[in-house]
Amino acid sequence: MRALAVFPERRELRVIEVPPPARRGERDVTVRIREVGICGTDRDISSFQYGTPPRGSDRLVLGHEALGEVVEVGSGVRTLAPGDLVALSVRRPCDDPTCIACRVGRQDFCISGGFTERGIKGADGFMTELVVDEERYLVKVPRSLVEVAVLLEPLTVAAKAAMDLDAILRRYPWEPLGLRALVLGAGPIGLLSAMMLVARNATTFVYSREGTDGERAVLARSFGAEYVSAADTPLSELPARVGMADIVFEAVGTARVAFGAMAALAPNGVFILSGFPSARGPIEIDLDSIMRDIVLKNQVLFGTVNASRGAFEAAVRQLEQFMGLFPGAVRKLITHRAKLEDVPELLHRPSGVKQVVDLSR
Repeated sequence: MRALAVFPERRELRVIEVPPPARRGERDVTVRIREVGICGTDRDISSFQYGTPPRGSDRLVLGHEALGEVVEVGSGVRTLAPGDLVALSVRRPCDDPTCIACRVGRQDFCISGGFTERGIKGADGFMTELVVDEERYLVKVPRSLVEVAVLLEPLTVAAKAAMDLDAILRRYPWEPLGLRALVLGAGPIGLLSAMMLVARNATTFVYSREGTDGERAVLARSFGAEYVSAADTPLSELPARVGMADIVFEAVGTARVAFGAMAALAPNGVFILSGFPSARGPIEIDLDSIMRDIVLKNQVLFGTVNASRGAFEAAVRQLEQFMGLFPGAVRKLITHRAKLEDVPELLHRPSGVKQVVDLSR
């Protein structure tokens, strides 16, 4: 069967033939992959910036944003049956017996750093025709979401952040009303995060490079966010343009933009980091002012990574909510559907918002 793989040592990216996977345990599930989303992580790996093949292999099968359909289940599987749609989680626990996070299924909080991630670090991904995985790493998806369910993996970033945000907001001695939010970046995670904030009735601004008449700007406005272009409003003028934000959600993966926007964070505000910067060398920022504000203004800064089953289940609920509130906008996030053979070109020449590989073609 076909798969798209990267060969880091040879600096190659190509479609290869791999043998069909076999179930080994009674809780294993065979899944036919229907769709796989392409993201910045895939582009970085295909540019050989990072990405680690499985132990003993010279290649890594790409793909971690996957929607699949159950083909066969082991004798011990209780929650899934052939024909079910599933989202496949990405991170797998480390084998360190002292890592309590991984031992309780919360590998998003892995202490040792020895986790693996399918399609990213130490384990093959989902950009192939069939995969086998354990039942606990598969989350059932309602058929009603089939046309947009490939968005669930990136949505888990916002879903997990929302759960952490709720815990932080409970520190207030009052019920927070009329929250103001700023999202940095208008990629898929940025726009999904903006949808999450709009759905929470926050006045939401999306700040990105594209002009105010561009595709992403139009999309942001279509679900109730206000779009602010960096071409018109430099970072230094952002607080004056959007006001002080109770919640800032970073989805650009650029430290200069992230920390440059901290001046827009309101007293008692929460700043969420989700991006993963590439190595670009040192930058100059005013850390003294940032530290003073965090202390004196009672601000919170935290990072979020999606890995737990709970985040995927929350993402399913959120996507159902989005399809009730602004279905047209959700559908428009997916701007390209392509065949597996077209992926190398898409990885090096991105366009639109979200590109999706259709493995059934």
